[in-house]
Amino acid sequence: MTHVVELSAPGGVQNLSFVSREIGTPGPGEIRLRQTGAGVNFIDIYQRKGIYPLSMPAVLGVEGAGVVEAVGEGVTQFAVGDRIGYAGAVGGYAEARLLPAWRGAKLPQDVSSDLAASSLLRACTAHMLLHKVHQVTPGTTILIHAGAGGLASIVMPWAKRIGARIMATVSTDAKADLALANGADTVIIGRNADIAGEARKWTDGLGVDFTIDGIGEPTFRASLEATAKFGTFASVGQAGGPLVTLSANDLGPQRSVAFHMPSVMAYLADPLRYESVIRASITALSAGPERVAGPEFALSDASAAQSSLENGTTTGTPLLVI
Repeated sequence: MTHVVELSAPGGVQNLSFVSREIGTPGPGEIRLRQTGAGVNFIDIYQRKGIYPLSMPAVLGVEGAGVVEAVGEGVTQFAVGDRIGYAGAVGGYAEARLLPAWRGAKLPQDVSSDLAASSLLRACTAHMLLHKVHQVTPGTTILIHAGAGGLASIVMPWAKRIGARIMATVSTDAKADLALANGADTVIIGRNADIAGEARKWTDGLGVDFTIDGIGEPTFRASLEATAKFGTFASVGQAGGPLVTLSANDLGPQRSVAFHMPSVMAYLADPLRYESVIRASITALSAGPERVAGPEFALSDASAAQSSLENGTTTGTPLLVI
């Protein structure tokens, strides 16, 4: 038997239970992974609440890392004892799990299992944003919210390596220091700051080429006003509330903004794309800079981990240590 965190029904964290389940042996094309860690992401919260429906009961978690302990028929790319990470496969809140072999990626020595477990999905999201949603090139101007958060800590250094210029928003002076360390060129501090005005001033009145907003309704209007004509607006989460006031008239023709609500799960669903994205994401994690370690929780404390992320009290990337 294996311990997992099981969601009995959509709702609050009280619907998460630490239980024992039989995982079974890997079938054709599968591996069994003994996990050392699992990441905690906002998508887990959206799935828990039923915003992104799952069949119940469900085991949440879409990224992790560990050691292969069994391989199924036809699996030749992995052997027992290999250290691997994965992203985009539901079922991560578990001591062990079955995983399609194509989802696994061997980890180099300079990428720890903890880093992979807590950051691979965010790194894949960064790839999607910088290379698919908006093709970032040298000189691209970017506005990103929650500049001390886990996604920004990966997006910003990756974008800087490409040659982008970055403005980040944060809520405190301490978080501003983290954002600057992660690659922001300038930081807007405070929830009541004039984000659009500062962004326009920073870009000589034009607005930024690319806005990445994971907050939702509280920052939506300011983010729109901060984005240049024919720029790109990516809504990558709604931590502060859903976009209840969004309409087509908000985007054009006066603004002529391209609006995206991209799904990293959809981005990673194609095995051919997945292979190249996961490799590029591991390389990005290896390139650094070294990130501030996020809070660690026992697997049995998954509800506390989700609450911490949901309440905005974390910096870095939360990790369930298994």
